[in-house]
Amino acid sequence: MRDDVFVFDNVVHMYDYSDENLVSEQSEYDRHYHVSKVLGRRRTAPTDVYANWHPVEGFKRRWSVEDMGRLVFEDSGTDMAMAQAVPLFDLYKDGFAPVKAQYAFAQAYPERCLFCGAVDPMYPSVAAACEEMERQVKEWGAKSIKIYNAHVDGKSWACDDPEIAYPLYEKGRELGIRVFQFHKGNPITRAKLSDLSPLDIEGAALDFPDMLFGVHHLAVPYFEEVVWMANRYENVFLVLSGIGHTPMIAPRTFTEWMGRLLRDVGSEKVLWGSEMALLGNAKPVIEWIWDMEIPESMQDDYGYPQITEEDKRNILGLNQARIFGVDVEAKKQELWNGAAR
Repeated sequence: MRDDVFVFDNVVHMYDYSDENLVSEQSEYDRHYHVSKVLGRRRTAPTDVYANWHPVEGFKRRWSVEDMGRLVFEDSGTDMAMAQAVPLFDLYKDGFAPVKAQYAFAQAYPERCLFCGAVDPMYPSVAAACEEMERQVKEWGAKSIKIYNAHVDGKSWACDDPEIAYPLYEKGRELGIRVFQFHKGNPITRAKLSDLSPLDIEGAALDFPDMLFGVHHLAVPYFEEVVWMANRYENVFLVLSGIGHTPMIAPRTFTEWMGRLLRDVGSEKVLWGSEMALLGNAKPVIEWIWDMEIPESMQDDYGYPQITEEDKRNILGLNQARIFGVDVEAKKQELWNGAAR
């Protein structure tokens, strides 16, 4: 990969899969399912340097700032990242990517990491969620808010609910937050798959045209739906999170997804997101994306365009920088001391 490519990862997580963070014994089922499902799709197991000598057991812990910093900014070649909290409070006391842990990581690397907070209007209430959002923005400098609306305890809710969801967007607008991001598709618990459908983003995007709505994981298995949504709404963008392993194990599938996104959505609305550390060192995937091409057979059969260098730069970092107001050239000077890496 060329040295001048600016890589800005939309989502990394400081995970807390420790026993102490589990809500109940039932949480162990979902924890084991999530970790084993993801790690089972990786080509290689994590390395000993991160204390992950066992692919599943090694993740049942709290990640440290030091481990994550080394993985993200040294080993993977990532220039900037956003640490995103995940408010999965039905299974994990602090969420499986706790707000305070993401803030700690962003604080440790203030020149390289942005903090994305998280709230849930059902834990315990809409008013409490709005109050917590204000705290995260005003005290901790959150630049975005992450949403996870599907739960196993009967508290699932819809992202287009005027009474539950809309007060969050209105509070975000008041606080200067214009980007909300959503876990869609990619089930990692026993919550109903239908609760992870991206279709409830559509009404919110229509009713809040001044806000940006990021749909993670390409909403797989709702890929078709989310493509048509991003195609029609200027304020909906898509994140390649949770599927970062795909080029390593199913390159044709990933290439087909990318061809479809280029044809029907546009590279300016697709963001790279690794979800390190669960998916391991992202460097091989970043390099694969930079080297990828859309085969002529796919171009001929489906009308997919060839992916360009501009497309790749957009996806790997420029789109994220634009959305969050980062001056890429100035940041290159700051991080690279005026020279290529």
